[in-house]
Order: sequence, then C-alpha cells, then structure tokens
Amino acid sequence: MKKKNFATIDFSIYEESIPHALNLIEADKILSEQTAVLIKPNLINASPFPVTTPAECCRSVIEYVRAHSKAEIVVAEGCGDVSHETGEIFDILGYNQLSKQYEIRLVDLNHEPLIRLENDQCTFFPEMYLPKIAFSHFVISLPVLKAHSLATITGTLKNMMGFAPPKYYSGGYGIWKKSLFHSNMHQSIKELNRYRSPDLSLIDASVGLADYHLGGDICSPPVNKIITGYDPVAVDREAASLLNFNWKDIPHLQVEL
Repeated sequence: MKKKNFATIDFSIYEESIPHALNLIEADKILSEQTAVLIKPNLINASPFPVTTPAECCRSVIEYVRAHSKAEIVVAEGCGDVSHETGEIFDILGYNQLSKQYEIRLVDLNHEPLIRLENDQCTFFPEMYLPKIAFSHFVISLPVLKAHSLATITGTLKNMMGFAPPKYYSGGYGIWKKSLFHSNMHQSIKELNRYRSPDLSLIDASVGLADYHLGGDICSPPVNKIITGYDPVAVDREAASLLNFNWKDIPHLQVEL
C-alpha cells in the first residue's frame, strides 16, 4: 500500500493532535492490517515528562490504534536506570493505570526471551541479541524531543536502545543498563537500527529538552510540535532541526536504513 510518509504539526492537546498527525500519514490504513502492535515509549528512568514519555501521550496512541485496528497492543520498555526495574517505572509514571484501563500488557524488554542475529556489515555489533517480541509486533516508537550529551539528540532511533538486553550491553562504560552503547554512541545507534528500526515513529515535541536528556533547561518557548512518520531517519532529522541542530553534523543521522 502506498503511504504518505511524514508529518509535522502544531501541538494543542494529545487527544486532538495525535490522531490528526497520524491521519495525515494514513496510519489508520497501515494499522488496520496489523495483528500485534508494540508501543515503545522512552522511559529511561523514573523522571516525569519532558524527560520521559507521558502516559497521556501513550494513551492517545493506544486509543488511535484501538479505533482503527483489532491488533493486540502491548506497551514495552527496557529502562536504563540502575536504581529501578522497568516495572517500577511503569508504576511511578502512570503506565500501570493505562494497562488496567485498556487491558493491555506491559512488557519489560530487559527480561524478554531473546534471539541472536548477525550482520557482517556491522562493525561494532556484528552480532546482536534482541527480544523476540521486537520481530513479532509492529513497533511504534514514542519518544520525547531531547538533546543528548553523547548522541546530540535522542529521538526515535536512539529510543530503540530500550530493546537491548542489559545482560549483553551493560558494563565497562558507565553504570547504565545499556552502557556499552556509550563507548561508540553514534555507530551503536546506526547498527542497532539495522537490526530493528521502528515501523512507525511519533515524537512528542510539545516541550523539548534543550541541553541534556535527563534534565536541564526546557526549550523556551516550548517547541509545540508533534512529528510522525514511517522513516525514522527522516523523523529524527526533523527533530534535530527543531532543536536547532544540523542533522548533517550528527553521525547517526548520516545514514539511510
């Protein structure tokens, strides 16, 4: 099916802006064909929005999927925090309430069954372990707009780090559960997304973090946008421009997946 690939719109409220943005790329048609959908927010730690994806944003995506598809829906994350498990973060940030209200399963990607993959075109990760569920579901990546100290921006491509199991990707380069990525951040993001990239991305750019992905100054004025599309590189390039970066200066965005 031919599909419109990309949209950036002004943000008003989630329950209006998210359906509008998704309709512009005809997501209703794509979702009607799915049998299983995985929504992947950015819940790096237990900090509230705009560090993490707000439950209200995820709620509007769940409602959109339900309105246009009979697919099973799961919300999945594998947090990077050393002081919390993903289940605790789901609870702190209001995702358990979503789970009960919509009768959807919450999945901790840090402890899911894995498959081993190989790609001889990848130099940093010639083999990779990823959860099986990443390949059985249509993946909707749902990050928030943030600058990042190592990756320049953290968008939909970097959001896929939540799928990386700490068993294989922690240690040596910091205390975070996915710290191996920190030793070669841009190459790591590129290669991870060669193994599995999002099928659909929606970035909550209603506010934005201007300096740092775990706090610091919010964008002033707020960015006040929603970005959505099927090409995650294009989505992140747009995100970079909204933070006043040139994507050509960001190594992991100098790639076509």
